[in-house]
Amino acid sequence: GLTAVILGAFGAHGLRPRLTADQLTSFETGVRYQMFHALVLMVIPMFLARAPSPLLGWAGGCIAVGVVLFSGSIYLLATRELTGLQAWSGLLGPITPLGGLSMIGGWCLLLVWAVFKT
Repeated sequence: GLTAVILGAFGAHGLRPRLTADQLTSFETGVRYQMFHALVLMVIPMFLARAPSPLLGWAGGCIAVGVVLFSGSIYLLATRELTGLQAWSGLLGPITPLGGLSMIGGWCLLLVWAVFKT
């Protein structure tokens, strides 16, 4: 959550004059997903305290990995001209959906836990 706020402020104030509107929108998408999932990662330990389950641990792990891959790759793709990572676009592009799949997997595990409390 902390890094989402920092990156959001950096995007709004430091990157706005340097990125295109599309790049800034992409960057903001990464920040938004990171923040939403940070909130979920704060709730999972509360669930674990009430009803311990390996599913919750896996859900949290999938979500955390997903945020790093999804938001991280979006940050790098949006700023690739500034960071000199243009050549990495081919590698970073496929990482974004893998991060999304990891987050979806985490949500699915959370749903299974919520329905079956296993």
